[in-house]
Amino acid sequence: MTVLDWPVWALIVFAYVILQRLAELAYASANTRRLLAEGGREHGAKHYPLFIVLHSGWLIAILLFAKPEPAPNLLLLNAFIASQTFRFWTLASIGRWWTTRIISAPHFPRVRRGPYRFIKHPNYALVVVEIAVLPLLLGAPAMAFTFSILNAALLWWRIRIENDVLTERVGTT
Repeated sequence: MTVLDWPVWALIVFAYVILQRLAELAYASANTRRLLAEGGREHGAKHYPLFIVLHSGWLIAILLFAKPEPAPNLLLLNAFIASQTFRFWTLASIGRWWTTRIISAPHFPRVRRGPYRFIKHPNYALVVVEIAVLPLLLGAPAMAFTFSILNAALLWWRIRIENDVLTERVGTT
């Protein structure tokens, strides 16, 4: 099955994810530039290209190997929609501090509003869900398993770096 054979609902979901990711990259890039100009410094830059490869590979693998059903699994579709609601809440809560890189400085506050009141790294929790749910929704369970394992390994590395960096921040927002 090629993407041209996918049902309309699957095309809409996949197109949404692509557009959403591109918009996030633009937002993250603008925030990164501004935070660096405000005295921030990047930490853990060595692992960043691996995230680009992982997320690009995840989308390409779904595109190549997914076999969506004519009608979506409503449980998975609702899990996906809920994850996107959580995504917007997370990004709105962290706002100008959100980037795809680890940019920090001691004078930057530590965000403790929205989901950050309850979960230390809500965006990473969200990505864990997305990496599994989207391929499952689109009929690519092997991609859900494979990329969940790879993502877990990278997040283990990244969260250790980010936790160390966050200890230098003094204020909260």
